[in-house]
Amino acid sequence: MLVHFMPSSGIVVAMLIVCLLMVLAFEATNGFHDSSNAVATVIYTQSLKPVQAVVWSGLMNFIGVLVGGISVAYALVEILPPDVLTPPDGSPAVPMLVSIFAAALFWNILTWAFAIPNSSSHCIIGALIGVAAADALLKSRSMTQGVDWKQIVTVLKGLAISPILGLVLAGGLYAILRLVVRRGHLFEAPKEGEPPVWWLRGLLILTCTSVSFSHGTNDGQKSIGLIMLTIIGLLPAAYALNPQASNQMTQLSQNAAAAIPLIQQYGDDVKSQALKSATLLQNAGPQLASEAVELKDAHAGNSGKTAIRAQLRGAVYDVLSELKHVGELPGAPAADKAKASELLKKMAPPVQYAPWWVRVLSALCLGVGTMIGYKRVVRTLGERLGKQHMTPGQGASAELVGSVLIGTAGFTGLPVSTTHIITSGIAGTMIAGGQGVQGSMLTRIALTWIVTLPVTILLSACLFYVFANPQL
Repeated sequence: MLVHFMPSSGIVVAMLIVCLLMVLAFEATNGFHDSSNAVATVIYTQSLKPVQAVVWSGLMNFIGVLVGGISVAYALVEILPPDVLTPPDGSPAVPMLVSIFAAALFWNILTWAFAIPNSSSHCIIGALIGVAAADALLKSRSMTQGVDWKQIVTVLKGLAISPILGLVLAGGLYAILRLVVRRGHLFEAPKEGEPPVWWLRGLLILTCTSVSFSHGTNDGQKSIGLIMLTIIGLLPAAYALNPQASNQMTQLSQNAAAAIPLIQQYGDDVKSQALKSATLLQNAGPQLASEAVELKDAHAGNSGKTAIRAQLRGAVYDVLSELKHVGELPGAPAADKAKASELLKKMAPPVQYAPWWVRVLSALCLGVGTMIGYKRVVRTLGERLGKQHMTPGQGASAELVGSVLIGTAGFTGLPVSTTHIITSGIAGTMIAGGQGVQGSMLTRIALTWIVTLPVTILLSACLFYVFANPQL
């Protein structure tokens, strides 16, 4: 459907602008769910007023995004095949963007409306898997080769294990806390209009700070890669290639030449396209050097370079995809796997990056979303998980464990769900404290978590099949 329009046509530009608004809206709904977990304890215990909590949390999120890098962002983006990320004809990937954002945004808003703490990570991952599966179907590729299941399994492992760790570790920490302290303000539910004593307020603000910072290093990155894809579609001449990676760009030619033997020997069913792309890069040495100088001197870009830079970007992604395949192939010798991994690291910087203003934009949307939608999730976490209201000690235990798990995952490039970790952590402290949990609410949350992936996969796959099908 959408593939019939020219890349520079008004309808494509309009759709790209809509996509940008949709991804920003999705990041705001991420704030509804995930960032609300970071401020839930300080707001519910009245340690900070809502505006103070959200502003402080937003600042820590922003710092976390800057410090955490972009490894999580591109760990998600790499679920998509290279021809979807960068179409070979240089056209913007509008069908992919519309399908992902529409599916993820719909489910995030729906679960928020029912006050269910849902994972934005699951939403976006499900949407990405759906697009990859629909693309394989459209190109008559097998699902085993057309979808990067190894990358998907790696991503889903972190999402599956993290809530279990949150439940066990937070519950264990709270049990130890009860044995050591035994009684006092830590174990008293907050009273209306009465903030905790000063030292307890300080502790809760500290744990809120740690969760917010950790959230920025992980969840704050998740929309950055998708924002970049949209911006590249709108302004490919300026953003298709990284102006700060001029050295790596000039070395693309020799690195592509080194990749050709590996692709020839171990490539999968699309190795012919990857070999064409690697040959193009190998022969484009002078052109790559010229592009590196132009991008570094004037990031505004030259509109006449749009097709060239889009083509170079697509060629790099073709080669990266095959190098990744070589590095994961069980039968490949260790030396060849190591060489593929080394080339992968050298060739990625020209196409995997995010300008500082994209990170600022992501953090701002998170903060705005938290401010607009925090109340529903905060109330669920504070009052509806356990049979008694959450105490400051329970909130502090869940947040301390959460910040360690989320922060560790953020710096290793493994996406985890803040919502799942904090929600499970609070449930663990309720069990450890003997209050018990509300089975009906936990059942609703668990069922939502279970159906999130199938719903978003199916929705995004159907949308992409319609939008990207040249027969429609």
